[in-house]
Amino acid sequence: MPHREPFSVTDVLRELDELASHGDQVRVADVLDDFGGRSFGPFIMIPALLEITPVGGIPGVPTVLALFISLIAGQLLVGRDHVWMPQVVQQRAVGSRKLHKAVRKLRGLASFLDRYSEGRLEGLTEGPVIRLVALIVIALCCTVPPLEFLPFASSIPMLAIAVLGMALTVRDGALVLGSLVFTGIATALGIYVYLNATNDGSGLSLI
Repeated sequence: MPHREPFSVTDVLRELDELASHGDQVRVADVLDDFGGRSFGPFIMIPALLEITPVGGIPGVPTVLALFISLIAGQLLVGRDHVWMPQVVQQRAVGSRKLHKAVRKLRGLASFLDRYSEGRLEGLTEGPVIRLVALIVIALCCTVPPLEFLPFASSIPMLAIAVLGMALTVRDGALVLGSLVFTGIATALGIYVYLNATNDGSGLSLI
């Protein structure tokens, strides 16, 4: 069966929902096989979107998702043309009921995002710009572990990552440019939240 590379966030969620209908759980290997090895965008976007759901409130989950995203973005940075994952990662799975629930929660956001993505300036979704996006994604992932100590603060960089992953998925260069601006805003906001929390003693202390 040929791989079906998605061209919208709704496509990604539809494929995930369909996979979740085939059994009690969905493995990372199942998603990789369904989307195809060239689909870097969805593998950056999907875990970032999952972190924005209540799943992201589980201790340790944001950091694990950030490590997973970094693995994918790192391959994009060095110029690989296929997604590679170690077997131990490929065998990781999520319960189908949880995945169905997450997909339902994200459908409204997916429709909103798709409404403003039109496959513009596709030249900005390849070459050096892609490596810049990958580098920014990795940098954002590095901010997730410290922000995890603050309730849902890690969702700030993860939202930025999700938008960048979506821009790669729908091959929209204009969205890449917009998401880079959003990333700058999200980074500044994340730094503000973190420093404000540590300074007033309500969050993680650096000492």
